[in-house]
Amino acid sequence: MTERAMALPAPTLRQRIVERLVPLAGGLAAVLAVVYGLSLIRDPEGPARLYAWLLDLLGQSTSAAALRDGGLDPLHAKLTIMAIALAIGVFGVWGLFVGLDGLVGLLGRTWSRRLRPYVFIGPAVVMLLGYLVVPAVATIVASLTETGAPESTWGYVLTSPEMWLAFRNNIIWLVLGTGGSVAIGLMVAALFDRIKREALAKVFIFLPLAISMVGAAVIWRFMYAWQVPGEPQIGLVNAAWTALGNEPVAWLQVYEPPINTLALIVIMVWLQTGFAMVILSAAIKGVSTEVLEAARSDGANERQVFFRIVLPMISGTVLAVATTVAIAILKVFDIVYVMTGGRFETEVIANRMFQEMFVFQNFGRASAIAVVLFLAVVPLMILNIRNLRRQGVGR
Repeated sequence: MTERAMALPAPTLRQRIVERLVPLAGGLAAVLAVVYGLSLIRDPEGPARLYAWLLDLLGQSTSAAALRDGGLDPLHAKLTIMAIALAIGVFGVWGLFVGLDGLVGLLGRTWSRRLRPYVFIGPAVVMLLGYLVVPAVATIVASLTETGAPESTWGYVLTSPEMWLAFRNNIIWLVLGTGGSVAIGLMVAALFDRIKREALAKVFIFLPLAISMVGAAVIWRFMYAWQVPGEPQIGLVNAAWTALGNEPVAWLQVYEPPINTLALIVIMVWLQTGFAMVILSAAIKGVSTEVLEAARSDGANERQVFFRIVLPMISGTVLAVATTVAIAILKVFDIVYVMTGGRFETEVIANRMFQEMFVFQNFGRASAIAVVLFLAVVPLMILNIRNLRRQGVGR
């Protein structure tokens, strides 16, 4: 112990209590602010009441009364709700942890040491239960107990032509979208592995991943734009197609064969190839150079080195990438909704669920479709977890 530390007086009991109570009081105040903020978000007139209260504090009673009577314009109300939600998400969670930590600190060193880990994981567990587990159970119950269930819910899911069309399209998406993304990503990762300016070349492949699915769908709507023959083709695809001497094609309306579904899958492949390339490129670079040099010394050409040595050694990573992309494709909604809205036989499971829930108000059917989607994703998740454990991740 240094002389300076020895010279410092020991904190008194009052100082220790204050040191513990101040964080606790601040945390409790933050929790109360969060509760009040949530009440404002849930109340359509909440932002107007908040501004009126602030005006009363400033002595502007007339303006406050006018605001209460006339309300707040929709734009400012939405901006206020967004600001409150942001504050709750950042400062509210921080205040919650500070308050709980201060409360546990009052119990003494032994109990605080035992309880503090549970305090820090407790809010996360509660949120998972409240926003994931409970809604999942409620969805399953709703699919079995809504009016007319199970005939009107599960009977519709398992027998209706709309759902069988969605199942067919999702299978096409799953096979071609996953296979295309992984295959092209693997090819690009292997080809770019030893070129000059490798990082710059990969940027252009990875860049589409920074675009949201809605943004990508809007971009590709212009790419697939169609005009009647004789009119200027503003869509890049039809412009190139007609330049070759062909008639323009309404790509998003051709469903026999399902050209439009394939056109939508191209967008997903364009988005996911960059993700696959980055992960697979890192795996390729992790292959031992000694093994590769030994194979080349034994007379193996580059094709044999890749398919017989590199690919088997990164098979676990390939499987992980494939299952991750497949889960994203099973839940595809944005692209279909923006491009076709499910028309022209492009329906998928997630879009059908949206239509039943928000357009037709068939909550039982939507719940049953959600359960089907969940059951389709679970095996892929289990496969991914087992694959990661075989590679020593998470042990």
